[in-house]
Amino acid sequence: MPYVVTEACIRCKYMDCVEVCPVDCFYEGENMLVINPDECIDCGVCEPECPATAIVSDTDPRAEKWLAVNREYSAIWPNSTHKKDVAPDADQWKGVPDKFAKFFSKKPGE
Repeated sequence: MPYVVTEACIRCKYMDCVEVCPVDCFYEGENMLVINPDECIDCGVCEPECPATAIVSDTDPRAEKWLAVNREYSAIWPNSTHKKDVAPDADQWKGVPDKFAKFFSKKPGE
């Protein structure tokens, strides 16, 4: 059972999770990260590292929608293996609800 990234990551993208992932299964979009569910080994080390609490197990009811999003975008976004600088306004977006419809970007990260 893999972990997935939810909309809580949008516009936060702290990337602490990327640093601890033993299998490098994170992929970077312009304003969020996703996990490739086929690569995730369900170790769970990423979940407590996320300051935005954006990572949940796919057994969590909140994960249902996000499993498809993570699978789709991990196939087209670049793999992320190290932490990058956090956006200066990341803390302002932490905890903001319903970000997907307004702020999700399909663009890959750099």
